[in-house]
Formats: sequence, structure tokens, C-alpha cells
Amino acid sequence: MRKKGTAIQGAGRKAGLDISLQNVMDGIADKLFVIDSEYHVKFANLAMRQNLVEGRRLIGEHCYEVFEGRNNPCCPPLWNCPLRKVVQSGSPTTIISPDHADAVSDRYVKITLYPLRDSQGNMNAVAELREDVTTERELENQILRRHHHLHALSRISSATSGLWDLDVILTIALDTVLEIIDATTGGVLFLNEQTQMLSYRVYRGLSAKYVEQMQMGLGEGIAGRVAKTGQPIILEDISRDTRAAHPDLISTEGLRGFISVPLKARDRVVGVMNIASHRPARFSADDMYLLNSIGCQLGNAIEQARLYQRLEIGRERYQSLLRHALTAQEDERKRIARELHDETSQALASLTLNLQAAIATAETRSFVDTDLITKLQKIQSVALHTVNEVTKLMKELRPTLLDELGLAAAINRYARDSLEPLGTKVSAEFQGVEERMPLEIEVTLFRIAQGAIGNILEHSEAKNISIRLDCDSDRCVLGIQDDGRGFDVSKLTRVDKNGRGAGLFTMEERARLVGGSCSVKSQPGKGTSIVVKVGLKGSMADAEDKGPNS
Repeated sequence: MRKKGTAIQGAGRKAGLDISLQNVMDGIADKLFVIDSEYHVKFANLAMRQNLVEGRRLIGEHCYEVFEGRNNPCCPPLWNCPLRKVVQSGSPTTIISPDHADAVSDRYVKITLYPLRDSQGNMNAVAELREDVTTERELENQILRRHHHLHALSRISSATSGLWDLDVILTIALDTVLEIIDATTGGVLFLNEQTQMLSYRVYRGLSAKYVEQMQMGLGEGIAGRVAKTGQPIILEDISRDTRAAHPDLISTEGLRGFISVPLKARDRVVGVMNIASHRPARFSADDMYLLNSIGCQLGNAIEQARLYQRLEIGRERYQSLLRHALTAQEDERKRIARELHDETSQALASLTLNLQAAIATAETRSFVDTDLITKLQKIQSVALHTVNEVTKLMKELRPTLLDELGLAAAINRYARDSLEPLGTKVSAEFQGVEERMPLEIEVTLFRIAQGAIGNILEHSEAKNISIRLDCDSDRCVLGIQDDGRGFDVSKLTRVDKNGRGAGLFTMEERARLVGGSCSVKSQPGKGTSIVVKVGLKGSMADAEDKGPNS
């Protein structure tokens, strides 16, 4: 040290300064001193000397006696002195420890020991530097807490994402929260929008009696206050708090430490989450901060689940109405087809026969009014055309082949009768259709095929169309493909006011109503492909349940 001091003085004189090693070291704010391998103090800067009693001897004394007031080298509960480690290894070492010299506040000190060597490289002393790292430690702890909070929020988000069942979301969220803060007791209370009452929806570690009776309005009890103000509350011991509702239940349950946080969605309280402990002062302000953040996230998840439930209810109502509408439509088709067959068709057939008989009689008796015979023949021709049109209409309304021979024959006949007269070539292939399917499935697939063929007639200008129906014990797949004009499917997102898109929409909805799916692929100039998939297992069971005796 003397040589280094001399070197510093020499360098200072060259620079026009009168300084020494002591001057330089005293200017350092951190505490620094030098000891030999036997703990004898060789040097100490001003920051280190300021803690000593005035007049206390320093140089040559043991460092642990002078600085720590100990009889032996430092060891727990202070810290393990690293001097021996440095002497043996010849390398610097660092430890961070609470500063036991400051008993008032929680401060931390970083202790670094450096080996000092002479000009021959021999270690003859060790420099010990003590730095106050309390601020760095607090910043590190804050970073760790924020990381913990973010990790907790991420876990809640991961646990509840993709879920729409409200009870499942709340249960998973509560279990995750209890695991994160190492607790076993808690619950989520929902705020009824009509009654403005709070009641438990899910819970853990609470008795059924407590959950049943612990209901409160806004402003009542701890949870009621949280719901009213939107601010969290933390209690060291809820059993001693006069604001608590139903203190008898709380006492019986043995609840002490308590946190209550609001569940918010768009600044509106939708519920409250309570976390409790049987030990007082169990929770910290940091726990409350974390739970309050989770409460906001969970409130949004609750709101989304509620919106999804409303959408589901609306969708179910819509599907129910659509099912009734399609059923009523089908029943009306059957009724009209039956009336056309039993009345209109019979009357037209009788009219045609009578006209034919009248014409034959007139011709046989050499009736001289040829104009009248001509008019009768025209009337007969119109009658015959009307009979054909009525027959065609009856097939449109309810093909008899669907009832008599089944789905495959009905689709095949309808496609050929509709398309081949216009020059469109029809190829059809059917597999696994020997057994009849439930009537609802057959009608659905036929109506979808009918709609697809109608679109081909009206828009496609196709030259060729292929139809394939594959069925097994599990499902049926109907495919209809043409080589017509095609269209841009991406532009057809809704039904226009002029009705454009209604056909495809109806086909998709018909398939969905029987638990199936309908996909349409098309490109301008490359034709159109429609694939319908319908499951049979559930439908077969329903068909058996709806037998003649049900």
C-alpha cells in the first residue's frame, strides 16, 4: 500500500497536484478497507472510519472487532466472511447480505473482496469494498413482483381463454388464484342485475351453509362495499371488523385474513372475488394489487362469457324458429302436393279425357264445324300441358320417389329431369344407400340437392354435373360439382335485398339444423363444388325414438 501511495503522490506531483492514496480513497462514498490474511486492518477510508468511536485504534486491529464488534470472524447470522476463500483461490468474490448495522430499515450491502499483490505478484493483502445496494435490491424486487404479476395474469388468461361456460371459467380462475397466492379458501360472488344482490357462484374451502346465507346488497358487508365503490379491501382480521356482514357465520367459519376485490368489465362491477385465510394478517398489499389486476381481467372474461351465452340463446331461438319454419314449409308442400294430386290433377285428367271423347265423337259423326273441333283440340293440348306442369310442380313440392324409393332415386330423377332436357350431362354415383335414412335427413339432403340444381339451372350454364352420395353407419356425404361459370364465394357474405345468396344460406342452415355442415367452393370460370356432411348416429337414435308408438 505504501508503494501505491508513493506512486499516486508522484503522479499527482507530475500533474501539479499534492494528493495521497488516503485523499483518493476518502473521496469514495462506498466503504473500503484493507486487511491481511489474519484479519488485521491495514487501511480504511473515511466512509469506513466514520462508523468508529472517536479515538478508537484501527490499524493493526482485527476487522471483525473494530467494525462489527465481534470476537471472531464474521459468520451467520451476519454473513460468512469470504476472506479465506479469497486467500486460497487468489480471486475476487462478492456476497450480498442484509446490512445488520442498520437495524431500523431493511438495507442491503454488497461486499466485494479483491486480492492485492506486490510487484512480484505475491498476494499480501485483501481490499474489502462495501456498497449500499438497497435501491438496486428494491428495484430488483419490484421487477420480480411485476414478473410474478404478469405471470399470474398470463396463467389466468391461458386458463380461461377459449372457454365460454361461465361456471367453468370462474372455477378455473378461482383455483388458479388460490394456487398463485398459496391459499385454500375463497369464492366469487355474482351481482344480480335485477335484484342488485351479491351471492356466491363458485367457491372453495367454505361451508354450504356459509355460501347459502352469505348474500348481501350493494354497500352491505365487505363484499357489498367493494361492489358499490369498485375499490378493493384488505383486512388483517375480518372477524374483528365491524363492517362485516353476518359476523356469526364468519366466526363459525374461522375466517381471519381477508381480501375482497371487484370484478370489473368496462368500469362496471359485475361481481366480487373474496380470498380468505384462517390466519390473521395473512395477505399483503402486494397480494391485493395482484388480485385487483386479476379481478379486472376476470371481469372482462365474465362479460365475454355472458355475451356468448346471449348469442347462444339467440342462436338457439333462431335455429328453433328456422326449424319450425322449414317444418311448416315442408308440411305445407306435402299438403299442396297432396291436394294437387287428389283434386287438381284428377280434375285435369278428367277434363282431358272428356275433351278427347268429345273430339272423337265429333269426328266420328262428321261434325261440320271444323273450327269448333280445332278449338277443342287446342283446349285438350292446353289441358295436357297443364297436367304435365301440375305433375312437375308436385315433384318439386314433394317427389313421390323420395317416399317410395328413397333419397338416391329421388335426387337422380330430379337432376336428370331438370338438367338433361337443357343439354346438361348428369353423372351420378351412390354408395351405401341401400338402407333408408331418417326422414329428416333424407328431406334435408334432397332439399339441398334441389337447391344446388336450381342454382345450376339459373346461374351456372354448366355442361356437366356430377353427383355423389356416400353413406355409412356414421354419416352421409353429398357432393355436387359442375363445370359452370362459378363465382367468388368470398363476396357472398350475406343475403342481399334482391335475394342473392339466399339459396346458399338456406342450404347451409338446413345442414346445420340436422347437425351437419355445408361447404361451398367456387371460382369464376372454374365451376362450383358443394359438399354436405351429415352425421347419422344421433339421427338414427332419434328416428328410433320417434317410432309409430312414441
